[in-house]
Amino acid sequence: MSIQTKSETGFVSLRNIYKTFNPGSVNEVVLFTDFNLDIVKNQFVAVVGSNGSGKTSILNLLCGSLPLGSGEISIGGRDMGRLKEHERSKFIGRVFQDPSKGTCPELTILENMALADNKGASFGLRRGVNKRRVDFYRSRLELLKLGLEDKIHLPVASLSGGQRQALALLICTMAPLDLLILDEHTAALDPRSSETVMELTERLVREKSLTTLMVTHNLKYAIGHGDRLIMMHRGSIVLDVSEQDKSALCTRDLTDKFNEISLEDGN
Repeated sequence: MSIQTKSETGFVSLRNIYKTFNPGSVNEVVLFTDFNLDIVKNQFVAVVGSNGSGKTSILNLLCGSLPLGSGEISIGGRDMGRLKEHERSKFIGRVFQDPSKGTCPELTILENMALADNKGASFGLRRGVNKRRVDFYRSRLELLKLGLEDKIHLPVASLSGGQRQALALLICTMAPLDLLILDEHTAALDPRSSETVMELTERLVREKSLTTLMVTHNLKYAIGHGDRLIMMHRGSIVLDVSEQDKSALCTRDLTDKFNEISLEDGN
């Protein structure tokens, strides 16, 4: 399994990225040195790697929650370096590991969906929920197959972690997106809820043809979902497979690669 290089500029592009944490101190850590990654439009990419490999830092750089050292980041030809984090959120959707981060717990399911439905719109002195959209919200909730369409007036705080994460994923993808980021979005869930959320993820990504970047520690999900799989190690891509090569992978291939890296590091 050799590394595939992407010479063309992708729909999502990170070029010549340099990032150092705590520069000039005894705790200085150089993570990225001339790092490059291109993702084509509508591609679903799964990213795996050990702690500190740089996979979450890629997400934070894209979203703007982590300042860039040097280099260029673009999405759909738009220069991200010119935009602040809240400006990027207009066309980047992110689902976090913690189910509580993707919803407003004190608001009802209906109110959460109405907020998502009006993402990017201005709010005046008018009702936050358009009653004519309630049936549409119910129809979207039916996709979850969790019975939430019958609990639309309940506060989100009353939901289980799995229900809340499924709702977070649904409302994140209601408005048009250039990029969907999934940040360990099943890690805090029990196995059954994780399967439900991953099935929903696959369905929504395909239905809406979303360009998607998913970071996960679950090797089964990384292999079973998406068009392309990347393995990170110490700020570099050590494995990049897609299409037929990816479909031929098994978890043993990835664990063997992890073990190979560990031996090279003297661990």
